[in-house]
Amino acid sequence: VRLVESGGGLVQPGGSLRLSCSASGFAFALYGMTWYRQVPGKERELVAAINMGGSSTKYTDAVRGRFTISRDNGKKTINLQMNNLKPEDTAVYYCNSAPYDSCETYRCPPRFTSWGQGTQVTVSS
Repeated sequence: VRLVESGGGLVQPGGSLRLSCSASGFAFALYGMTWYRQVPGKERELVAAINMGGSSTKYTDAVRGRFTISRDNGKKTINLQMNNLKPEDTAVYYCNSAPYDSCETYRCPPRFTSWGQGTQVTVSS
């Protein structure tokens, strides 16, 4: 399994970023996919999840209405469009997989034990 995140950066509050995750080494189209984020000293938390066909999504309350998760099964990628960014969105963002039906915003254990390097998102003026 290989997961490669990209697209992070420094942005002012209210700005936008689009993260991407390129996946390989597993049957991507058959897996629900997820975005997590982590700040130093805190546990990694679920940000968004998408089912294998891309027809259903879930978001943690803190980002609902501002972030949009999507996927392209042909390209084996998932994206996270982040709008109206806030300083509290500052974190390292990671992609992974999880069984979509059992994934809850308060409990969504990742499927894969190996993680990519993540992509840093910093929201600051």
